[in-house]
Amino acid sequence: MDELNCFDITNRKVCIFTDSNVEKLYADKVRLLLDGHCRKVTIFSFPSGEEHKNLDTIKLAYKHLIEEGFDRRDLILALGGGVVGDMAGFTASTYLRGIDFIQIPTTLLAQCDSSIGGKTGVDLDGYKNMVGAFYMPKLVYMNLSTLKTLDDKQYYNGFAEVMKHGLIKDAIFYEWLIDKMYEIRDRDLETLEEMIIRSNTIKKLVVEKDPTEKGDRALLNFGHTIGHAIEKYMNFTLSHGECVALGCVAAAFISWKHELLTMEEYYEIRDMFVPFCLPISLDNLNEEEVLRLTKSDKKMKDGQIQFILLKRVGKAMKDTSVTDADILAALSELNFKEED
Repeated sequence: MDELNCFDITNRKVCIFTDSNVEKLYADKVRLLLDGHCRKVTIFSFPSGEEHKNLDTIKLAYKHLIEEGFDRRDLILALGGGVVGDMAGFTASTYLRGIDFIQIPTTLLAQCDSSIGGKTGVDLDGYKNMVGAFYMPKLVYMNLSTLKTLDDKQYYNGFAEVMKHGLIKDAIFYEWLIDKMYEIRDRDLETLEEMIIRSNTIKKLVVEKDPTEKGDRALLNFGHTIGHAIEKYMNFTLSHGECVALGCVAAAFISWKHELLTMEEYYEIRDMFVPFCLPISLDNLNEEEVLRLTKSDKKMKDGQIQFILLKRVGKAMKDTSVTDADILAALSELNFKEED
C-alpha cells in the first residue's frame, strides 16, 4: 500500500467500496493500513453477486457518501473484483460530478481486464453494463497474493479475458499461455506476474489509442457480443469469464466459416479453454432466444451488430457482415443437445 504515498490523503476521507465476500477478507486490513494517514476511513459494502450490480445499490452508495460528508476532494477505493470496480468507478464518476477513485482488484478477471481502461457501469434490468461512464482511476494497485484465496471457478473466470488479449493482439503471448498452462493452473506467482503484465500491456496500448471506444478499442469486445447474450440468457448463473469463453469459441467459429481462420486454428482455440475449466458448450441452448438477446447488445450500430472476428491468431478485425444465420450456426456449434 506504499503506492498510496503518491497521493496526499492527509486531509481526505476514504471510502472502501467493497462487497460482502471481500469485506470479510480484506476490508479491515486495508482500513488499518489507512488509519492515521487520512481524515477518516469508511466502508461501504453490498451483497456480493452480479444481481446487485444495479442502480439500487448505487443509490445506497450515494446515501453513504452523503451521510459521511464526502466532498469532491475525497476518495473512493474499489476493493474487490470486477463488479466492485465497475460500481465504485461509476459511483466516483457521478457523485458530485466526479471524485477520485483507486482500483485494488482482488480477482484475476479484475487484475487482467476490468480494472484497466476506465470502463465503469451497472446492469439495467439484467442488460449488461447498459448504464455507465468512461472514468479513469488515479491508480491501480494489484497484490497477486489475493489470487491464492480464490476458488477454482473464480480464478479461472479471469482466464478468458487473458486468452482474449492474446487472440486479438499477440500471437506470441497466446503461444506462451499454451506453453505455461501447468504453471498457470498451479498459480505460480512468478508466472502469474508475467502473464498479468503482458495481458495488461496489451489492454493499455489499445485503450491509450482509443480511450472512449470510438475505434480499435472495440477489438477488446471479442467474444463479448454472444457472451453477454448467453450471460443474460442464463440469468447470470454462469460467470462472466465462462460466458466470454463461450463467446470467444463462437466468434472463432464464425471466423473459420468466413475463411479467416483454418479449421485447425479454430479447434485449437476452442480446446484451449478446456484445461482452464472454462466451458465450450452448453446443454439445450435456445439458439433463437440467444440470437434475440444479441440484438439488445449496446454495441449495435445503425441496427447492425458490429462483430469482432479474428483475421488470424493475434489479429482481430471489426466486421458488420455477420448474419443471423452465422450467429445461429455458431450457437448450434456451442449447443449440446440431449437426445430424446
